[in-house]
Amino acid sequence: MPDVQYLGHSCFRLRGRDGTVLCDPYSRSIGMDLGRPSAHIITVSHDHADHNFVAGVKPLREKMFVIDGPGEYEVSGVLITGVRTAHDANKGADRGFNTVFVIHLDDVVFCHLGDLGHELTQAQLEEIGNVDVLFVPVGGGETIGPAEANGVISQIEPKIVIPMHFASAQLSFEYDLLPLEKFTHERGIKEIVPVDKLAVTTANLPAESEDTRVVILRAVKE
Repeated sequence: MPDVQYLGHSCFRLRGRDGTVLCDPYSRSIGMDLGRPSAHIITVSHDHADHNFVAGVKPLREKMFVIDGPGEYEVSGVLITGVRTAHDANKGADRGFNTVFVIHLDDVVFCHLGDLGHELTQAQLEEIGNVDVLFVPVGGGETIGPAEANGVISQIEPKIVIPMHFASAQLSFEYDLLPLEKFTHERGIKEIVPVDKLAVTTANLPAESEDTRVVILRAVKE
């Protein structure tokens, strides 16, 4: 039964029986403190300081695997697919490329969009496939904002959505990000009730007939 913790900004830790995956660790240069989390797999969506601070992660096993580009990977039973996308709406001409990661952990499919800058093509959607839990940027700035995020959610049709990459009082960031409330308003959510951790199983996922569930995670420090 994987559990999900939010470590702030775009960083999540996924822990399951097959291993621990950390997505997009950030450096203190952005004004937030990641602490010293541990993992045996790290995914890095692109080479910016708010997503690539591998040195801040403690190896959980003898060797830590860093995955930072497109392709198919298997590490100790954890299957990961990297899908090449762009960091902007101009096919990468403005800010370069971004990798979306699809992570199969304990029979649950997670998808971390990194700093996706556009809606997805049909080919990208086919590479991503079916998704149970989607981590989606919602704050705009260098990536998609609330309306675009809503569009991408409609494209992927995940069972659960967890927003990331939105304004925080601690962030000292080059780009002004929109607050989480802009996204929740876009989704028609009237009350934000954050939780510290999300435990996911195939049994407790919303049914196909149900609407996508939005879960707000409270950032925790390791």
